Amino acid sequence: MSMDQAQFAGLTVSRFIIGGNPFSTVSHQGQARDLEMRSWYTTARIKATLGDAEAHGVTTFLGRADNHVIRMLCEYRDEGGGIQWIAQTTPELASIERSVSRALGGGANAIFVHGGQTDQMLAQGDLGKLPDIMQRIRDAGLPAGIAGHNPDVHRWAEDHLDLDFYMCCYYNPSRRDEKAERDAADQETYRDEDRQIMAQLIQRLQRPAIHYKIMAAGRNDPEEAFAFAAAHLRANDAVCVGVHTKDNPDMVRENVARLQRCLAEAAKKAA
Repeated sequence: MSMDQAQFAGLTVSRFIIGGNPFSTVSHQGQARDLEMRSWYTTARIKATLGDAEAHGVTTFLGRADNHVIRMLCEYRDEGGGIQWIAQTTPELASIERSVSRALGGGANAIFVHGGQTDQMLAQGDLGKLPDIMQRIRDAGLPAGIAGHNPDVHRWAEDHLDLDFYMCCYYNPSRRDEKAERDAADQETYRDEDRQIMAQLIQRLQRPAIHYKIMAAGRNDPEEAFAFAAAHLRANDAVCVGVHTKDNPDMVRENVARLQRCLAEAAKKAA
């Protein structure tokens, strides 16, 4: 299946990017749901899901630069899989610099700094560390980006940072001022006003953006969520969406088709 493509820094990615949070047992729906995903997503099931994604035109996976993901991708690629990997740094495992090194060694195609880390850096006045990190990634020949739940991270980056892409979270569900990593026990809040603010901010960014948590971690109606995202995607923007195939074995195909349809509808309205 063919799919619309996005471009940044020489990298071509499908506009639907399959997200790795469910594979890494990060549900944003509580500890019980995390454990359910851990039990469900064996390495074999993850590889099968990536293969299904590729069969439906998805060329790109976004996941953590941890040993689990790196080992799984190594196996998947050795077995013939061709999916690209946009790597996320891992605040609970290593420093940003060590995470970057881990991603480079694991065969990443692009690297970005975790949104919890940038949120914490903003709160603690440490965003000035990012230019050297972006340069380190670029020196290795890869596109470099940052994620952020707090729109002020991206506002700062527009004025101070030379990067290749943004990871823009539609929601700011929990504060990361004191610690970058997520706590599954935290109460998370998903406000539509946050989505509206981020969607409008994206229109002013000078680099492509990957829109993520468009479904509010499974809380939004899929039709409304994809239609909203499609209406706000610029020419080289993409969406990142995780799937839990225990809920629906056909979720990859349905979501890819939904995005393609919503993009076509948005283009008609804009014409």
